[in-house]
Amino acid sequence: MATSPGRGPHAGAEYEPAGPAYGTAGDPAQLLAALGRSWTWILASAVATLVPGILLLVWPEATLHVVAVLIGLYLLAAGAFRFVATFARQEQGHRLPSLLLAVLYVLAGVLCLRNPLQTITALSLIVGLVWLVSGILTLYTALAARDLPHRGFVLGMAVLGIVAGIVVLALPTESARALTRLLGLWLVLLGLAEAGLAFAWRAALRGSSTAVPHGPAGNA
Repeated sequence: MATSPGRGPHAGAEYEPAGPAYGTAGDPAQLLAALGRSWTWILASAVATLVPGILLLVWPEATLHVVAVLIGLYLLAAGAFRFVATFARQEQGHRLPSLLLAVLYVLAGVLCLRNPLQTITALSLIVGLVWLVSGILTLYTALAARDLPHRGFVLGMAVLGIVAGIVVLALPTESARALTRLLGLWLVLLGLAEAGLAFAWRAALRGSSTAVPHGPAGNA
């Protein structure tokens, strides 16, 4: 899950010209920051969460091998989106939790893909811990950053992630079918929440574009 960008559209961040104060157009960090602040990037992250969730729900007979591969790919994609979202944060202190989450997602994804024939308990433990830690760190970020755009959305996603992690860890699954349905359901819920955040960010950017007449037209 990629969280909301760290700079609100009301500040005209999407429409400020590049310059000494904002970096150069060729600066990789600036390019990643602009990408991370785009509503389409948040929406792409939501799609990357929704697709494996839907596949798991419509294919409950999938073997544990398939489930592990789908979850591993989801975790790697989520780690990549988290990494880019880190550069969208203006405050250096708020970047560390997002960066830690990106590393956590990537490591968990590698574990799932390196040993896809692992036990149901091991897979549940990996996913449950990732969601629980992700929810806690996202909740910390949302509470610490008072000016975080769409703070309510981010808080809701953090709580949803915590609940998902607790449920997966607390409810032992006896079969790959049961685990598939449980993980698929939570991935769909998390993806829908992130899609809502993306469209809310899009609406905010549109409002910002009308409020800043000197900026170029269009969305992020």
